[in-house]
Amino acid sequence: MRAGERMARVPEYVTAEMNRRIAAARAAGEDLISLGIGDPDLPPDLRIRARLAEEVQRDDAARYPTNTGLPELREAVAAHYAARFGVEVDPQTEVLPLLGAKEGIAHLALAVLDPGTVSLITDPSYPVYAGGPLVAGAASHPLPLTPANGFLPDLDRVPAEIAERARLAVCGYPNNPTGAIADAAFFDRLGAFADAHDLLACHDHAYAEIAYDVVQAPSALASPAFRANGIEILSLSKSFSIPGWRIAFAVGHAPAIALLARLKTQIDAGMFIALQRTATWMLTCDDLEGPPVGVYRARRDAACAALAAIGMPVDPPPGGMYLWVPIPTGETSLAFAERVFDEAGVIVTPGTAYGEAGEGFARMALTIPEERIAEAVQRIGAIL
Repeated sequence: MRAGERMARVPEYVTAEMNRRIAAARAAGEDLISLGIGDPDLPPDLRIRARLAEEVQRDDAARYPTNTGLPELREAVAAHYAARFGVEVDPQTEVLPLLGAKEGIAHLALAVLDPGTVSLITDPSYPVYAGGPLVAGAASHPLPLTPANGFLPDLDRVPAEIAERARLAVCGYPNNPTGAIADAAFFDRLGAFADAHDLLACHDHAYAEIAYDVVQAPSALASPAFRANGIEILSLSKSFSIPGWRIAFAVGHAPAIALLARLKTQIDAGMFIALQRTATWMLTCDDLEGPPVGVYRARRDAACAALAAIGMPVDPPPGGMYLWVPIPTGETSLAFAERVFDEAGVIVTPGTAYGEAGEGFARMALTIPEERIAEAVQRIGAIL
């Protein structure tokens, strides 16, 4: 067999080697504590599970769905945007179901980018922001996020030559991995930048409901400037603790939605009908519990205090489900993560898994019980 030429530029996913080591260690009976993947440990509301079980039993549940999704689902998404974010969208032309945010962001790159063009991506960022352009044969230009800039990209520092070639700009807030939250003024600037350079802006709103210090993390679509030049990817994974169900939506700029929908007709057949109906019910049910923000806040606060006690102080993030922890030992991010794994049996993700600007940091997820987080920090402290 001969692989396609594009595969020569597509590396293994950033966590592939670590996942193999984790599997081997667990098979050998080691007691590992994982602060690695952001996989919610608290199960979804029982009524959500019961509703899906009910929908699966319907006679037509196993039939092909439509690529653009059930009309009632698109209408439910539009109603959710109006009620939650104060944003009016057209369910017929401005909403598209996705098989998870990752799928949508990757395929958006294929729909918009060509070889020789550029996607502007925050650095550090969710790896698919760089992976999508890579598969499309395009380039990525990193926009560094640092504590000094509040983990917001400085669009004024994009070189003119790069801006001329740019066709896409991708970011996400509450941010993975830093936990920062962007304000409305940032989305105004991003929308104006997209308009000035004739590119599409994309906001990944995967952690929309996990905010600690504000009532609501804003939707980018609340900005008229962004709305005219961008789409938002809204995921239900973290909001309802259902990451394995792969339910998300592209919302916003109608021409971009149509372009993405046309590409997806060549790639997938749409979302499982039972999931679509369950998602419709979820979005229109007034008394469902959202994400356990109080639990995550307690874990955040306890973890920050414990890390400070071992000489690894970190500012509590205003959103998300991670800590972006400066490494105090002078080691590289990868060396620190490997040593913590080998000597303490604790899994953390090296900051460089999210981009070059992640050097000097480790990401720690808050998706295990508080007592196990405390034990993990104690183990790390013992080897510093």
